[in-house]
Order: sequence, then C-alpha cells, then structure tokens
Amino acid sequence: MAPHKILVGSYSDSIYTLEIPTLKLLDEVKVGHHPSWIVAHPSDSSLIFTGLEQSDGEIVVVKYGKDGKGHKVEEATCSSGGSDPCTLLVTENELLIGNYSSGTLATLPISATPPYTHPAALWTLSLPFDEKPGRNESRQDSSHPHQIVFNPLNTTETELLIPDLGADKVWRLTKGLDGHWAIQSYVHIETGGGPRHVATYGNTLYTLLELTSQLAVHKFHSVQQPLTHLTTLSTIKASPPRILIPTPNTSFPTPYVYASNRNDPSPEGDTIAIFSVANGEEKPELVTEVRTGLSHVRGMVFGGEHDKWLVVGGAGFENRGVGVKVFERVDGGKGLKQLTELDKAVGSTMNPTAFLWV
Repeated sequence: MAPHKILVGSYSDSIYTLEIPTLKLLDEVKVGHHPSWIVAHPSDSSLIFTGLEQSDGEIVVVKYGKDGKGHKVEEATCSSGGSDPCTLLVTENELLIGNYSSGTLATLPISATPPYTHPAALWTLSLPFDEKPGRNESRQDSSHPHQIVFNPLNTTETELLIPDLGADKVWRLTKGLDGHWAIQSYVHIETGGGPRHVATYGNTLYTLLELTSQLAVHKFHSVQQPLTHLTTLSTIKASPPRILIPTPNTSFPTPYVYASNRNDPSPEGDTIAIFSVANGEEKPELVTEVRTGLSHVRGMVFGGEHDKWLVVGGAGFENRGVGVKVFERVDGGKGLKQLTELDKAVGSTMNPTAFLWV
C-alpha cells in the first residue's frame, strides 16, 4: 500500500492526521467541542472545514501543510446558523450546514483565500416538522437533518438530498431565482424509521433507517414526482449510521452496498453489512457481514487506488471498541480483510467519527 494521509473528525476536541499503512499519528489540531464532520475545499484540499457539535454551533477552518500538520484559522471561526452542526457539504463558494438539534439548513459563503468565511451573508432555512403518532419520542421530537448530499441522479438541475431523522423524510431541494435553496418535494419514510444517510446507484436511492435498522430502496423520478418505494430490508438488529456505494472500477467492477451497524452487543464488535445488487439495483441482497472489532462505528470511508481500502472508526460503546482500523476489499468487494489498526492507547482518546483521505 502506498503511503496516504487521513484526517479524522472526532467526538473529542481535535482533528487528527494519520498516515497509512502504518496508522501512525502525525498531528493533532485542537479546534473545539466535537468536530464530528470534516470536508475539504474543492480547489484547495489543504483547506478543511468542520462544525463544532454544540448548542451554539460553530464553523471552524483548519489550514494544512504538505507534512500533514495543520493550524486553526482563528479569524475564520463563525456561527453555523443553528445547534449541533453534524453534516457539511462544500462547493467552491458555499458551505452547506445541517444543524441537527435546531433542524435548520444553513448556507455560508466561503472562499479559498482569506478570510475563508463570510458570516455576514449566512442564510438559514428551518425544515418542516409535524407531530405524528408512532415516532420515537426521544429521538424524533423535531426536525433533525443528518446528511446533505447532491443528487447525482438529477441531470437537469442541481438538487440536494437531506435525510431528516426527526421528520421521517428525505428532503429534495433546488435553488430558487433568489439564489437560496427551497424544498421542492420529499421522499416519504415509514413513521419511526429515522432516515440517517443516503446513497445512490443507477436510478435507485438507498436510505439507512437508523431507528428501525433497515435499508429502504426507492426508484427515482423527477423532483416533481414522488419516488416509488421498492422494498425495505433489515440490516441487522443494531442502528446503522453509514452507507457507501463505491463507484465500480477495473479492480472492482461489481457494485456492492456497504452499510455499517453500531452498538452490537457481540464481543466481536459492530458489523459492516455488504449487499449485492447483481440481481438488479432495486433488489439488494445481503451477502455477508464483517465483524470489525470496533464499537459504535460512526465513520467509514473508502480510499486509495481504486477505492481498495476502507478506513473504519469506532467511537466506543460501554467502554470498549474505540479505535481506527483499515480494511482491504477482497473477493471482488464481497468481503473485507483487516490490514492494520491504530495503537489502542492512541485510539482510546480519539473517539473517531469521520474520515477524509488527503
């Protein structure tokens, strides 16, 4: 494996830099409370944005050197436009922010040169929420946006998808003539499902339902038409936080859906469930489950040549399973084999939640 650097978002107060294949800790930048999500500017990968998950949510900018060491750009810190920013999406001149607890989408103008953030033009949108019987009272008391992604299946206009764990909807937004994002429609999710993350392949949307441990499958139509629900599958009896579908390539031509599960009581840790779409993208079939030896798996990202390696982090559950591991895709992507693991003494204080290959 050629050397790579990985940035690690966390539920501590720092962003870390790891080097693989050794998984050696190169750097730690203290930025503030729970920098759980990290993104790089599209034209300057040394410019990193993160959100601090706290009641007065903040956006922090970190600038990195080629040696993997970074520093916090103090003057760029600004409000996230809400509480507990847990998801970010970055474009050339805009940072989109999902504030979990306040149920708001915020847009922050940014630049690749100082001052990097322009908070005077911060804009927010409150996501709708209606009370409904059958919801999880402790987790679905209001709108809770948990991810913001562009919809690659919409080829006619730029569209956002926002899974809302609190409202049981995946919101579909496009930009209006005023330059701001507006809700056009939504994907209905069964009451109490708690949509957390989404991924797409072909003409199909896959949605992880955290609260019912399921994978919902929908066929895409235009933004004006409701999606067709095809099926809902069980992942396992644990809460699934992440879903990935690596783009097929020459090394891994067959597509697979990878869904992490967390808080499994097994001493072998949480699993990564792997689904095949060989019988059609609308009919995913569970082919294997890989035990990670980690607990409360929150972050996992493919990277390296042909997306051959998968870095996985466990934030820990009941004082066990904290750390970072790297797996290699085997059997054409149908399986995963552990390659290396971060020193447990280092990983135990990190509480990793997100990764970024740089």
